[in-house]
Amino acid sequence: MSAVDARLAELGLTLPAVVPPLAAYQPAVQSGVYVYTSGQLPMVDGKLPVTGKVGGEVTAEEAKELARTCALNALAAVKSVTGDLDRIARVVKVVGFVASASDFTGQPGVINGASELLAEVLGDKGVHARSAVGVAVLPLDSPVEVEIQVELTQA
Repeated sequence: MSAVDARLAELGLTLPAVVPPLAAYQPAVQSGVYVYTSGQLPMVDGKLPVTGKVGGEVTAEEAKELARTCALNALAAVKSVTGDLDRIARVVKVVGFVASASDFTGQPGVINGASELLAEVLGDKGVHARSAVGVAVLPLDSPVEVEIQVELTQA
């Protein structure tokens, strides 16, 4: 068992199967020592557990948990191209999108769910630069979407 897999188990987390693409793209691609994930929705067993706007039908607390799920899905996408999450040298960047009610301004707190999960799982390697953006709507009416970029150790 890899160190990252052991840490996931210690946290009571299971890396999900990679979410199949909803359109014409790959869940993740590797270019040199970097892996870029596509935007990951908070899919659980092929379905969104909640839909709607944050600050409307979805609370900020619910959305923060959904962002954690997005980050787990992103790690699964990274593993699908690297074979081993122990190859992650560091998470370079996280971009989070929050489908927001017109008066909702707590996007950074929502995307903290993804950032905190990456730090819990990867330690210092999970600390990253980040953007948290409010948007009008996301695919399938998802409340959140997260993409990550990671640097790999030299093979």
